[in-house]
Parts: sequence; C-alpha cells; structure tokens
Amino acid sequence: MAVRSPYRVGVLAAALSLASCASIGPITLARDRVDYSTAVAESWKEQTLLNIVRLRYADAPTFLDVSSVIGSYGLGGQVVAGGAISSNLTQTVPWSAATLSANGTYIDRPTISYTPLSGAKFARNLLKPIPPVAVFELIQAGYPADQILMLTTRAINGIHGRSAVGARARPPDPEFFPLIVALRRIQLSGAVSLRLDKGHPDESGAVIITAPHSAAIERDVRYVMTTLKLRPDRDGGLRIASGAVARDEHELALLTRSMLETLQEIGAGIDVPKLDIDSGRAAPSSWSANAPATEDRPLINIHSGASQPSSAFVAVRYHGTWFWIDDRDYSSKGRFTFLLVFFSLAEAGVPQQAPMLTLPVN
Repeated sequence: MAVRSPYRVGVLAAALSLASCASIGPITLARDRVDYSTAVAESWKEQTLLNIVRLRYADAPTFLDVSSVIGSYGLGGQVVAGGAISSNLTQTVPWSAATLSANGTYIDRPTISYTPLSGAKFARNLLKPIPPVAVFELIQAGYPADQILMLTTRAINGIHGRSAVGARARPPDPEFFPLIVALRRIQLSGAVSLRLDKGHPDESGAVIITAPHSAAIERDVRYVMTTLKLRPDRDGGLRIASGAVARDEHELALLTRSMLETLQEIGAGIDVPKLDIDSGRAAPSSWSANAPATEDRPLINIHSGASQPSSAFVAVRYHGTWFWIDDRDYSSKGRFTFLLVFFSLAEAGVPQQAPMLTLPVN
C-alpha cells in the first residue's frame, strides 16, 4: 500500500520592492516662491512696526534679516507583496496566505539663515541722513512729493517742517506745508524732472522745472521759487545739495532725516494706552489723529488695544498690548510701505557677512 504523504511547498508568489525618490523641486517652485516671499515680506513689515513701537517706549530697536532660505525635499515609497501557495490543487482557493504592505515618506526641511543687522557700518547707515538725490528719485518715480518730503525732510532751504523728537522738537514753519503741497501739484503736472550726474564721485543731481502747462501751475512754480529764494541756472536746473540752508539761489538744499529719525518721528504719533502714559512708560503722543489740520496728525496712524485686531495691514504685540495699522487706512499703509524703500535708500539692508544663526525647520 502506497502511502501518499501530503506535503506543502511554500513559494513566494510575488515580491515587489519599490523605493524611489522623484525630482519634486520643479513642481514646488511656483508654490514655495510665493509662500516664502509672502512670509519674508510680512515678517519684515512686523519687524519694522515693532521697532517703531520699541522706539516709542524708549526701547532699543533690533533688526534681524532673513539672509537665505534653502529648500530641502525628499520623497520615498516602498510596496511589498508576498504569499504562500498550497500543494493541494483541489482546494477552491489555492492561496493559503497573502500579505501586502506599503509605506511612503515626504520630507520638507528648509534651512533658514538669520543675520543680525549690527556693527559700526550698519549703525552709521542707520544714523546717516537719506541722500537728497534719493528723495527726488522717489518723487520722480511717482511717489507723492508732499508725503515723501514730510517723512524724509526736516528743512528745505531753511524752511523747517515739524519735528517731534528730543531737542529737534518744533512746530512747522507756516510756509512748509503750503510749499510741499504746491510741489505735489507741480509733480502731478509733469513739470518737474531729475537730472543725475553719474560721473561725480558723490552722485549729484539737479531738479529741472520745465515750462508750466497752465496758469495755476505757473503760480505754484512762482510761489515755490519765491518762498525758497531760488532762481534756476541757464539750463533751467537747480542743484540738489544736503544742508539746512542753500549756498546760493541756484541750490535746493534739503536737510533730510536719517532712517532712525524717521522711525522716531512716526513713533511719536502712536496711540499708546493712557495707562502707559500715566505710569511713565511712554511719553504723551505728539500728534492727534482727530486734529483738523493735516500737519497736526500722525504721519502714520498706529492704533493700540488689548486684543488682536480683526482687520490689520500689519500688527505686532509688545508688552501685552497690540499695535496695528488698519487695513482700511490706505494713506497710512502707503506711507508705511515707503519705509521699506527708505531702508534701501539709507543702505540699511543686509551687511555682507556670514550668517550668525542657522536653524533647520522640521
């Protein structure tokens, strides 16, 4: 009698191992470029507002710049299948065991480098007055002449604007605001342009006022020339110089503010909580947002409150109080945006030095 001994043979029917790392960099470029750009811009706005608030409370400003962002991505996957087949072919289902497993990984690990803005060069640039030529470059680029001059200029040919900080505090001369408003109308008429002398070691320039297009603009030009005691040269130009008083009738002298002074002037108008003023933590505001005259209002309306605002262009928290610029205040938003341009004009940007701190973000 033959004994048939059953046996089972284990066979690996399917074994698949897949591990791959696809190139995902190109498809993330459109998304990440916008996301990182937005994040850097928002953080720069918040840092600028925070430093204005810190100066309002007699606190030292600090600047930390994002010097580089390096994206690092990884994509991997693995699929494993296995099984065992019985030797008994009479079974309805020949499979006696089967396994299937899969896993995948995605890693997004950017490296962000932060560079403290400090040192003697940065301090000098922060304290150095903005070049007068740069002020007129902004005006020629289309920025409102009256707002630019209010933010950057202490005096034009001896006619002083308002100042609110320290020993410089003084009310504006009666001619200052009518003067910059007339310059704004001349700018809108297209009768003013800028000529730069690139060959000069210290880049110089001249303001050219062309023939007015209307009687009203002609009156504005005559008012500006008379008020500033100016007379264009034979080419119709006025030399641009740095100083409180012009050397002659052909020179337009601007006593400009430094970047630090501009921040202090803006901070002087912050609506700080009354409790902070009464306790001596902050001085009373120099200007009032409800003042009837424009020259008595803050350069930028910065509000304060105990809770985070629901509609803010930019908002920061300092010592338990929220400070913000309302997103519906177009004028204040525009002037605040000018500050970011002023940083470049004052050469107060990132110094050429190695990053001091690098943090991988998981």
